[in-house]
Amino acid sequence: MNASGAPLLALLVENDHLQRETLAAALASENLDVIECASAAAAELIVSRIGTELQVLIVDLWLSNEPDGAELARYAAQQHPRLRILVISGDEDLALPEKVCFIRKPYSPADVVSAAVA
Repeated sequence: MNASGAPLLALLVENDHLQRETLAAALASENLDVIECASAAAAELIVSRIGTELQVLIVDLWLSNEPDGAELARYAAQQHPRLRILVISGDEDLALPEKVCFIRKPYSPADVVSAAVA
């Protein structure tokens, strides 16, 4: 929740429907409004159009299409330096923007929620 008491706005990008649904429900339970996307291309449009309204971007690194989650994270960080960005992956050796928070798989939804609202 922000200082005015309004819900925070989160963009969740995950191509696995079940994982996306589970994370969205966990985030919503903590008073976050969640926009869900299955592709980085769709998410990039949202970031370009309403990025200033977003408080957090949560993106899986490996999506089933182009661009991947790392490219989306770099784009979002460049366009909106104040945006909190969380990247989720089972990989360890990643080249991510400096302020990006990395969450390693396997994770619990509570881990993601804690990082999103920190």
